[in-house]
Parts: sequence; structure tokens; C-alpha cells
Amino acid sequence: MPEYYSLFGLPERFAQDLELLDAAYRKVQAQVHPDRFANRPEAERRVAMQWATHANEAHSTLRNPISRAHYLLERQGVRIDAERNTAMSPAFLMQQIEWREAVEEAEADKDALSRLHKDLGRDERVMVDDLRRALDEDKDLVLAAELVRRLMFMEKLRREIDDALAKMDD
Repeated sequence: MPEYYSLFGLPERFAQDLELLDAAYRKVQAQVHPDRFANRPEAERRVAMQWATHANEAHSTLRNPISRAHYLLERQGVRIDAERNTAMSPAFLMQQIEWREAVEEAEADKDALSRLHKDLGRDERVMVDDLRRALDEDKDLVLAAELVRRLMFMEKLRREIDDALAKMDD
């Protein structure tokens, strides 16, 4: 598995200063950008392109909290396997049902959908903080994996709400 944190000179932890991450990414990109190698031999251009691609993947992964947590868990040997592993607490399963019902009920009500979107975003921020604590402080990889699966569900639901709101604007 590629090592993203050392590429940017950052500590391997969930909590990240995104401004530092972005600055480190720009520094790496400036060094390996394919335009700098345009007049170099083909092999050097190919290597520069591979490094630039690697830097883009690393930045994208570390910038997104769910991807970052997923990456950290995989480095610890924990597979999220969200397609097959849907084990979640009964309380969260009930919350999923409530959210789905609320979205269905608010389907034609832009204000209600907007409130749901806002509430979901707030709940996601709380869960991301729980994920930070599970990974960086408690080292509770089992809980962290469940939180990632929860956040993946919430992200999907938020996109569905975004789509419904966009349709109302058309």
C-alpha cells in the first residue's frame, strides 16, 4: 500500500491541518509536475507522471475524512468492506430508517429537505470528531471501521438530498 503521509511530511494520524496538507501537496506537485519534464527523456517523463498521479491520489485521499480514515484503517489491516459488512448498532439502523422516512416525507418540500441536509451535516461533523477520537486517541479500530461505514451511508443520503434539491431548482 502506498505511503501517503511521508510523501507530504505529515504525521500519520486522522486529525490533519488541511492547509498544511494543501501546502505540502503543492510543494510536491511543483517538483514532479509533468510540465517540468517536458523536454526530458521519455523515461523521466513517465516517472514524473507516475509521481504526479501518486501525489494527486494521496492528496485526494488525505483531504477527505472518510477516505483518510479508510486509508488509515487499511494500513492497520482493517478492511471496511462496506458492501458486505453492514453490521451497525441497532440505534444507528433505527436512525437510518428515520432519515429515510424523513427524506421520503420531505420529497416535495424544499425547506424540509434543506433542514434535513443541514441536520445531517451537523451529525456528520459530530461523527467525524468521534472517528478522530477512535483513531487518534483510543486506537479503537473496530469502532472506527463502524463509524466509517456510518459516514458512508450518511454521505450517500446527503448526496440523494442534494440531487432532490437540485431537481427542485430545475
